Amino acid sequence: MLVAALLVRALTIPLLAKIAWVDFTTQKIANRDVLMLLCLGLGSLQLVSVQAGSWWDMGLDAIAGLVLFIAFFPFWVLRKVGAGDVKLMAVTPFLIGGSDLAVFSVLLLVFAIGTATVAKNPFLLPAGMFRYYAQRMDRKGVVPLGVPISAAAICTIVLQVYSAMLILAGIVD
Repeated sequence: MLVAALLVRALTIPLLAKIAWVDFTTQKIANRDVLMLLCLGLGSLQLVSVQAGSWWDMGLDAIAGLVLFIAFFPFWVLRKVGAGDVKLMAVTPFLIGGSDLAVFSVLLLVFAIGTATVAKNPFLLPAGMFRYYAQRMDRKGVVPLGVPISAAAICTIVLQVYSAMLILAGIVD
C-alpha cells in the first residue's frame, strides 16, 4: 500500500510541473488541474489511511486545506493573488500529507523569495524567453505564485519518495 500511495504521489509531479509552466507563462491555473491534483492527493491519502487503519491524517489534511483556503481568500479578494493560487494552496496538504507541511512551508518560502526576486529583477535571467516573461510580470506587477507552490510540492514529494525508498531498502528505520 505504501508503494502504491507513493506512486500516486509521484504521478502528481508532471502535473505540478505543467501547472508551474502554465502559470509562469499565462498567470492562470486551470480548475481541472487543481481538481485532478485533489483527486490524486485524496487517492494517495486513502491508501495511506487504509494501511494505517486510521482516517486521522485525511481529516487533518482536510482541516489544513480549509485553513489555507480561508487564510489566502482575503488576499484574492484584495487582488494580491489569483484564485488558482488560492485553490492550489488549499489542495497541497492533500498532496503532501500533514506530516510534511513544515518541509513544504520552508521550501515554499525559499522558492517564493526566489520567484519574487527574479520577477522584480529580470536581468538576473539569461536573455531570451524567460527574461521576456519576467519583464512582462514586472510591468504587470504580478508574481506567479503557482510556480513556487508547485516547486515546493514537487521537492517535498521527491523527498517523501526518497525517504520511503530508503525505508523499503532497509537502509533507514
